[in-house]
Amino acid sequence: MQLHYVRIGQGQPLILLHGLFGSADNWSAVAKHFSACYQVISVDLRNHGRSPHHDTQDYAVMAKDLLDLCDQLDINSTLLLGHSMGGKVAMQFAIEYPERIDKLVVVDMAIRTYPDVQTYLIDAMMAIDFSTVDTRRDVDRALSRTISNTRVRQFLLMNLVKNNGHLQWRINLPALKANYPAIRQALCTSAQFHKPSLFIRGERSDYVRDEDIEQIKVGFTTAQFVSLPAGHWVHAEQPEAFIQTVLPFLHKPDHCPD
Repeated sequence: MQLHYVRIGQGQPLILLHGLFGSADNWSAVAKHFSACYQVISVDLRNHGRSPHHDTQDYAVMAKDLLDLCDQLDINSTLLLGHSMGGKVAMQFAIEYPERIDKLVVVDMAIRTYPDVQTYLIDAMMAIDFSTVDTRRDVDRALSRTISNTRVRQFLLMNLVKNNGHLQWRINLPALKANYPAIRQALCTSAQFHKPSLFIRGERSDYVRDEDIEQIKVGFTTAQFVSLPAGHWVHAEQPEAFIQTVLPFLHKPDHCPD
């Protein structure tokens, strides 16, 4: 599995991992800022973005995909930051390959199993008959019959591409639906990670609850916690506060601008 990635900047590697239905493009604004300090590598996880499709998707295989990418890029140790599903991938990588990571940042994600709140989105996307729609607006209108939240629809529509003049979904929806139970599952709760880790949660999000913090502390023994006034997409809703939270934790290099 050779993952697609976007690399900008120079210096210590900082790998960014998106969430479910996302892509490397989600990090563009944040990555541009971080690239003044680090070599920023924004990754498309399998079945997302421009990365290959595959029938299997769980946290062990996604962590192995990331390990293979690090080997490919001759990265022996990295700073690693993941949001949502990408946060769980980052935690899995830290647990399995602690020698390959310097510091860990997890954005609005806990260790526990999550309820099924996404299958209806996958079903709505799979229900689109592309022979009957010509524009992005047509697809948005069709999705609105099931998905009332405009912001969620706009996020999903980022996966819409044209191929030979025809609209299609770029992500592998059948594989995501088949593997969604594994994506919802808790990580191994017996392993521990002892290197520096920062967990950022959105104050208006229920993805990381107070009781989740106690469980996280058991597995990530040096974990620090910060809450920002945002929902689940913390880095998109509060980019400046997010950046100013992450950089001190990473100990920004001397050449990094204020």
